[in-house]
Amino acid sequence: MIDYDRLHQIVRAAGDMALGLWPGHGHAPQVWEKTPGSPICDADLAVDAFLKRELGALLPSAGWLSEETVDHPERLERGLCWLVDPVDGTRDFVRGRPGWSVSVALVSEGRPLIGALSAPARGEYWSAIAGQGAMRNGITLHASTRTILPGSRVPADTLPKADADLVTVDKPNSIALRIAMVGANEADLLATLRWGFEWDIAAATLIAREAGAATSDAFGKPLHYNKRDPRAFGLLVTAPAIHAAAVERLAERAAKLA
Repeated sequence: MIDYDRLHQIVRAAGDMALGLWPGHGHAPQVWEKTPGSPICDADLAVDAFLKRELGALLPSAGWLSEETVDHPERLERGLCWLVDPVDGTRDFVRGRPGWSVSVALVSEGRPLIGALSAPARGEYWSAIAGQGAMRNGITLHASTRTILPGSRVPADTLPKADADLVTVDKPNSIALRIAMVGANEADLLATLRWGFEWDIAAATLIAREAGAATSDAFGKPLHYNKRDPRAFGLLVTAPAIHAAAVERLAERAAKLA
């Protein structure tokens, strides 16, 4: 159905394109705001155009859903759809920090089949195929096996008082990288309690799940992709044994915010 080698060449090339425009390499990107507090730069658009062209040529039958492209309802009529965030973690990108990635997923009937993250500023390339495991830089990933919620590692700058029994670890701006950290056993828990978009999480949740992590929305329900409204409320990615405890802890907060 698809040339996997060519797919990974495309995603790596997209990462290299973004890296060439990154302030960490001396580039001064053009930056503006799509909406207040939501930055975008010229790299977002350049990488998006490249991926739309190359992935479209790779699999012409697939639909397209990207953060930087106007959504078209025809994607709902396709059996397959690309979900793309050309630069996930734009805030880190424009500040010259390495916590950003290019995120690409191919979904079928609401479920990711393939996921890839290129994070060249960190020297990382992540990938997964449904049912075949996940890798980073060619090394098979195994998710966190933590069995109790207190003491769990969370990629966050700070934590609410209610979660003072958890432990903060490094937090890249890219939500995709924070999700993948659970799959790499560099974190035990990633939780959000806000509305988010499918293109931010599709590739990374497949990577985490294929590495053995549990993934769901904030209420513990399964995630579905390529919906008419491409959003979900909240995200929970955890070591499997602490998932139920995390859902229980967040239930009241999630209900109030949703």
